[in-house]
Amino acid sequence: MTETEKKRLVVLPISLALLSGLAWAGSQGGAAFGAIGLFAFCVALALAIQWVAFVPAYLGRTERFFDLTGSLTYLTLTAVALQLGPATDGRSGLLAVLVVVWAARLGSFLFRRVVAQGSDRRFDEIKTSFIRFFVTWTLQGVWVSFTIGAALAAITSARSVPLGPIGWVGLLLWIGGFGLEVVADQQKARFRSRPENEGRFIASGVWSWSRHPNYFGEIVLWTGVAVIALPALAGWQYVTLVSPVFVAFLLIKVSGVPQLEGRADDKWGGDPEYEAYKTATPVLVPRPRR
Repeated sequence: MTETEKKRLVVLPISLALLSGLAWAGSQGGAAFGAIGLFAFCVALALAIQWVAFVPAYLGRTERFFDLTGSLTYLTLTAVALQLGPATDGRSGLLAVLVVVWAARLGSFLFRRVVAQGSDRRFDEIKTSFIRFFVTWTLQGVWVSFTIGAALAAITSARSVPLGPIGWVGLLLWIGGFGLEVVADQQKARFRSRPENEGRFIASGVWSWSRHPNYFGEIVLWTGVAVIALPALAGWQYVTLVSPVFVAFLLIKVSGVPQLEGRADDKWGGDPEYEAYKTATPVLVPRPRR
């Protein structure tokens, strides 16, 4: 067993322990499914989906449907929570629509991209290792559960509170974040599709405002979801409001910005144009140029 695999195995029990805590907290004051909370059942379902999908993925040494499976997990948990939870009110319905729209858009976008490129280089080494690949799939279940946590807790909550002004504020945040993410992804896809841009970095459009505008949009939209969910939560359910913090932490410190910044520095580091772009453009929070 390699050192990397050992580190992965250390991360796994810690992640599952934190996920168990989230499952318990999110179930307090919520609908039940048999002997357990519906929220906890959905968390277990998220893991089960990843483990089932892992089997053909590992046998075929393919990552092609990794992101698609993640998106389908969001859709499945939302559908299950609506079907088995309390009567759907305006807040639950709105949260469900926002999660479904986001998951369907991002999942289809990432799936088309990996099909077009033939592979996802993030998995070049991981997919040949049973342990690393299994842990990666499991962590996707953890990612999904923490990300959707606030929305899921509100949908399964026994409390029914009118949407109110806070709900509309949350919706505006979601629209702004979602819009920025969509625009950023489309601009980058168009940039990369042009032969003359091969081997170049994008520094136009919203990418001139931020080096990672799509990630900023992601953080803002999940903040909006948490704001919408807030009035329906009580007691230990407030723990699920960690959702946007969790998304921000992973994107800023773990799997998003650090990896992409490192690859960009390896590829264009020392290039005067790239160094000027880095100096003038914020890493995350957009700052439109004058």
